[in-house]
Amino acid sequence: MIKIICIGKIKETYFKEAIEEYRRRLSKYTSLEIIELPDEGLLDEVSILKKEKEHILKVLNPKDYIVTLEIEGKMYNSIEFSEHIEKIFLQNSNLTFIIGGSYGLDDEIKALAKEKISFSKMTFPHQLFRVLLLEQIYRAFKIKNHETYHK
Repeated sequence: MIKIICIGKIKETYFKEAIEEYRRRLSKYTSLEIIELPDEGLLDEVSILKKEKEHILKVLNPKDYIVTLEIEGKMYNSIEFSEHIEKIFLQNSNLTFIIGGSYGLDDEIKALAKEKISFSKMTFPHQLFRVLLLEQIYRAFKIKNHETYHK
């Protein structure tokens, strides 16, 4: 099972449609749970990170293999990412990705991660990044199963 924990809700229809399309495509390979947590946008940075941390801790399972998405994380190409996910699933049945809010993630959440992954040194809108993550997870399963997928 793959779980994606993310801060904030998707408002734009086109992002919702893309997410649902990848959810449908991924259902062939794995179960997927997307947990949207409240965006605490009206507080100061320290308070926001603390509140978001509390929300995240409530939905984490200590048995999950936790991966945080951070600019400082390790970068993979798509084939490496596919191989890496395959290795994780050999030892863990649940893979959890955490996408932080506008200020990133609290240090306590970062410390819980087995690893940190980065897709780029660039910053992306959280809604778009959720679609990018789902696309790469889908691509990883296609690669793992030796199925064709556009390059």
